[in-house]
Amino acid sequence: MGEGRFESRPKVAILGGGVMGEAILAGILSAGWDIDEVAVTEPSAVRANEISERYGVRAADDGPTTVSRADVVLVALKPKDVGAVLVEIAPRLRAGALVVSVAAGLPCSFYEDRLPAGTPVVRVMPNTPAVIGMGASAISAGSHATDEHLGLTERLLAGTGLVVRVAEKDLDAVTAISGSGPAYVFYLVDALAEAGVLLGLTRDRARELAVATFLGAATMLDRTGEHPVVLRERVSSPGGTTVAALRQLDAHGVRAAVLAAAEAAYDRSREVAADAVATPRG
Repeated sequence: MGEGRFESRPKVAILGGGVMGEAILAGILSAGWDIDEVAVTEPSAVRANEISERYGVRAADDGPTTVSRADVVLVALKPKDVGAVLVEIAPRLRAGALVVSVAAGLPCSFYEDRLPAGTPVVRVMPNTPAVIGMGASAISAGSHATDEHLGLTERLLAGTGLVVRVAEKDLDAVTAISGSGPAYVFYLVDALAEAGVLLGLTRDRARELAVATFLGAATMLDRTGEHPVVLRERVSSPGGTTVAALRQLDAHGVRAAVLAAAEAAYDRSREVAADAVATPRG
């Protein structure tokens, strides 16, 4: 079986029915795959039944059997569980099957070392807004993955939001920016809403305004293509309220804190990868 089978809709096995596994499942179905072309493996019977009822796909705890029927195997497991699962499924993997990883921190080589020689691997760094089709994912190819494999991965993820190609060496940076980034936004929205409460607004109204402000500003950046500094300056009238507020953000080191947060996430991502490489193959 060659890569030509990827020209249509290859059968997909999703290992893991957690938040990201479900988000990608929803994206794949919205991209045109039929329910009988996708299967999910999930050890929790309750969760497997929930996924089956919600999406109509087959979901059960039968990894090797599910993998043996698939042309694409998408790994959406916790990093600590991936190694053992790869050892379990390797003998049942179809020749030429594509393995796509959304497990944080695990390099393509981690998979290549545990799967049959020549197995094409594509690594993905998604983020949680993929759940609502507004995610940002970066993909990179392993040693044996081709442009066709990357193209198929883009098709699979198209329903989850933005998908970009990067070199694998850049995925730690992607993790620090878009992978962990939603948490930074939630943190700042919460802080802005809390400020509204401090200044006398009700909690619900402050949250409503904070969320709408972040959503509107981000959409404006996206649609106009303007640099954020340009748009910021348009809001900042000389001697006005915005300038007074921005001075306080600078005085309290908010920009430096964001840079430090991203660097910490980057360093931790590299540590996870290093720990994975050092893990025995089992």
